[in-house]
Amino acid sequence: MYTDWVFHNSHDISYRSPFGAVTCNQEVLLKIEMLKPVDKVILRLWKDGAEEQVEMRLIEIQEGKRIYGEKIKAPSKPLQLWYFFIIYLKGKKYYYGNFTNYGGIGVTQEWEPLSYQITVYKEGANTPQWFKESVMYQIFVDRFFNGHEDQKIINKKENKYDYHYPAWEENVKPYRIYQEKGEIQGFDIYGGNLLGIIKKLPYLKELGINILYLNPIFEAPSNHKYDTADYKNIDSMFGDNETFKTLCLKAQEMGISIILDGVFSHTGSDSIYFNKEGTYDSLGAFQSEESPFFPWYSFQKHCDEYHCWWGIDTLPNVNEMDPAYRNFIIHDENSVIKYWMQMGAKGWRLDVADELPDEFIKEIRSAMKAIDPESILIGEVWEDASRKVSYHKLREYFLGEELDSVMNYPFREIMLEFFKGQRNAFEASRALLSISENYPTHNFYANMNIIGSHDVPRIFTVLGDTPHEDALSREEQANLKLTPSQRNLASKRLKLFTLIQMTFPGVPCIYYGDEAGMAGYKDPLNRGPYPWGKEDQDILSWYKKIISIRNKYDVLKTGEWYPLNINKDVFGYLRIIKDNKDVFYQKKNNNVSVLIVNRCIIKDIEITIDMIKHVSECRLYNVLEENSHFDVKDGFLKLKLNPLEGKLLLKNTIL
Repeated sequence: MYTDWVFHNSHDISYRSPFGAVTCNQEVLLKIEMLKPVDKVILRLWKDGAEEQVEMRLIEIQEGKRIYGEKIKAPSKPLQLWYFFIIYLKGKKYYYGNFTNYGGIGVTQEWEPLSYQITVYKEGANTPQWFKESVMYQIFVDRFFNGHEDQKIINKKENKYDYHYPAWEENVKPYRIYQEKGEIQGFDIYGGNLLGIIKKLPYLKELGINILYLNPIFEAPSNHKYDTADYKNIDSMFGDNETFKTLCLKAQEMGISIILDGVFSHTGSDSIYFNKEGTYDSLGAFQSEESPFFPWYSFQKHCDEYHCWWGIDTLPNVNEMDPAYRNFIIHDENSVIKYWMQMGAKGWRLDVADELPDEFIKEIRSAMKAIDPESILIGEVWEDASRKVSYHKLREYFLGEELDSVMNYPFREIMLEFFKGQRNAFEASRALLSISENYPTHNFYANMNIIGSHDVPRIFTVLGDTPHEDALSREEQANLKLTPSQRNLASKRLKLFTLIQMTFPGVPCIYYGDEAGMAGYKDPLNRGPYPWGKEDQDILSWYKKIISIRNKYDVLKTGEWYPLNINKDVFGYLRIIKDNKDVFYQKKNNNVSVLIVNRCIIKDIEITIDMIKHVSECRLYNVLEENSHFDVKDGFLKLKLNPLEGKLLLKNTIL
């Protein structure tokens, strides 16, 4: 039974103040509104595994509305605090709680509802400011660029790679699978290396990049290197440790930092530590229980049966909390974390962070910050990281002692569904506002906002309305070419998507080649070689332009964010620095911006935006089009959007 006589909105500070996550011991005022007299209202709290019920006070009556309120104090320890309301009326009990888990306006019903969430995090927790103002670029090293003049592949493992592409321009092939095992038969290589990245640093600098995130580069038998063989050495096909040090130094000279991919939940079976293939001189865990690495792994029956990642026997899981393993990765004077940071790495992205114990992540963070307080720790998390549950445990990523940032897959999913008509603008705004509500502000603004990665189909393919991958065989996926009309649609949508990516709170991350118009279904087809000399120049020019705009204006990086609920087809938001202050520190560069996009393919839309709460009178200039401006009058902005058009309006901008 649903009713409309009770109202609470967690996204509105009139009903919950302050908005969003709070620090330990901080006070939170909760209010709920009744349109009819009730017997009593109970605030039901759940914290640290215990229930608490508090009777709310009637604090105001106005125009027939009865407003109940209660001020609570956040717990003294970081945790997730949950609440809903119980209303007693004429002998009946009603509940008011969260609707669809997105926060905001709730629902009244006669059974227990979903709870609203308040993230309570450690006092003093923060994330480095430089990171929040950066633009990232992800590189799958084998596919980016071969820095050797003759395109020679150095130290190729002939027994590991069953195909070497004879030409860089050749299309990537699907995996070849052992039919009886369902495993990858072999790996193919193009020959990209660290020298190639060094040689392309000027290109990345021109593009406007501040951070490079590298897929794994340590010694491993595969092309992707997620099957680590030696944590202390760069794969010889990519270069050596000195080459990495040179890369860090030259990148630093250009104002670019390096983030490494840390694969610590498993190793490769063909590694120094496990040594299943007998490749190494070391005594591996597979070979003997006397191996110093044996405690790292879990054997049901030595040596044939062991725990491995997702059942893949080439990726044996490690016991992250084994003291010897923790010392090797984190604590030793020459630990993996410390060694590579001392070589020049600015931070780490933790592969499958949900499979790493909270204690393990905390220890990594502590070791990193001791070396460099400004270093960055990013987690691979595919969901709302504030409420992620793995192995029956609610994770502690954003409670102040673990991650600075996560890969923002929800951002990608929400906006893709908007552009493809699977979610309207109101729903998209609410979903994004939910993340903003659940994450501490400093984590929300440090989100790694992705629209592509090595684990999802290329954004150009998805936006072109190509057939869903499940409807095609792998061979059909590999051979599919976008038609001119599909490329045109994908190009227009991609420009809108990146316009949002570069102006939304968080750190935008570009997957190599997306700026060149690369296409492809899921891996390995999304891991093709960068098309040097054959880039889509229109898309590349757009990326350079929009990254430049983001880097130029402070309001696009750290200004406050407010969704603009316009209509179902027009998505937009306001960024604002109030009184020359942004969320984090004082700035004075262009204190108001408005972003709006029309997803309609054929329909013009005339809109009126209510900005009265934030701006009453001002002139806004469209930075995407010369000699174009719009005036906010009496708090309202009126304009027209063409099909698949976006506008980025800034106050007091000189073009």
